[in-house]
Amino acid sequence: MYVAENERYERMEYHRVGRSGLKFPAVSLGFWHNFGSKDSYDNMRAMCRTAFDHGITQFDLANNYGPENGSAEENLGRLLEDDFRPYRDELLITTKAGYHMWEGPYGDYGSRKYLMASLDASLRRMKLDYVDIFYHHRMDKNTPLEETLTALVDIVRSGKALYVGVSNYDKEYTEKAVHFLREQHCPVIVNQRRYSIFDRTIEEDGVKSFCKENGVGIIAFSPLAQGLLSDRYLHGIPKDSRIAQDGRFLHSSDLTEGRLSQISKLNELAGQRGQTLAQMALSWVLKDDEVCSVLIGASKPEQIIENISAARHGKFTQEELEQIEEICKG
Repeated sequence: MYVAENERYERMEYHRVGRSGLKFPAVSLGFWHNFGSKDSYDNMRAMCRTAFDHGITQFDLANNYGPENGSAEENLGRLLEDDFRPYRDELLITTKAGYHMWEGPYGDYGSRKYLMASLDASLRRMKLDYVDIFYHHRMDKNTPLEETLTALVDIVRSGKALYVGVSNYDKEYTEKAVHFLREQHCPVIVNQRRYSIFDRTIEEDGVKSFCKENGVGIIAFSPLAQGLLSDRYLHGIPKDSRIAQDGRFLHSSDLTEGRLSQISKLNELAGQRGQTLAQMALSWVLKDDEVCSVLIGASKPEQIIENISAARHGKFTQEELEQIEEICKG
C-alpha cells in the first residue's frame, strides 16, 4: 500500500493563483504524454508517486489526452483507486474540453452541449465527483462566447468543478472571459498558455500583462519547448525522442543550425549557474510572479526529480537575463 512521504510539502514551493485563495505547486505534472493506453501503467504509477512525494499536488489532464482519447483520464482513475484516493483533498485534479473528442458535430470546440457532456464523461473516467479546475481548452469563434462561458458558470454551480480556467485564449478572449465570469461570480482564476524562452507569445499578445493587472494566474505548458530546451538534442536526434517517435508537435526541421547554436549557448550558461538547461528553462519561466506554475511532462521518475529542483534555485542576475536575451536574438 502506498504511503506518501511525510516531508513532501517541504520539497516544493507553492504560489498563489492570481488573487484567488488557491495555491499551485511551482511545478505541476501534465498527463499530455506517457499516460495513454499504449504506455506502461507501472511507469505512470512510479511517476505519480515520485511527483507527489516531492510536493507536486497538481495533475493536469484533458479529455483527449492519450492516445486513445480519454485514456489518460481512465488511467488517472485507476491511479486514484490504487494509490491516491486517501489523498484526494491534497490533490488538484484539472481537466479540459475543447479539442476533438468524438465523432459528429458535438464532439469538440465550445458549445454548451459539448462542454457539459465532456465533463460528465471525464468524471466517469476519473471516478470523481468533481474536478478542482475545469478549462475551456481553446477559443471557438463560431460559438457565442457567452454560451461557452455560461456553461462554465453552470458547471461550477452544479458542483462539478470548484474553479474554471481558460487555455490557449488570446488577450481579447481572456479579457472578455474574465470580465463576464466575474460578473457572474464564477471563480475564473487561471489561463493556461504555452510559454518558454523560445516562445514569448503571451508577452507579445498582452496576455501576460493583462493577467498580472487583473489577478489571473498563468500556468505555462511546454516550458521546455517540447524538449528543445534541454541537452537532449545537442548531439543529434535520439531514437527515443519526441521528434523520432512522434513528429506531430516537434519536427526535425525545428532543429536548424541557428537553433542548435542557441541551445548550445544556453546550455553553457545553465552550467555556469549550476543547472541543467532544462532546469534553467523552468527557472526562467517561473521568474515572474504572474506565472504560478510550470507544467512538465515526463517519461520517467528521474526527470521529475531533476525538474523540481528548478523551483528552488536562486534568482537570475540581470547579467544572466541579458545573456539569455542576446542568445535568443542570434
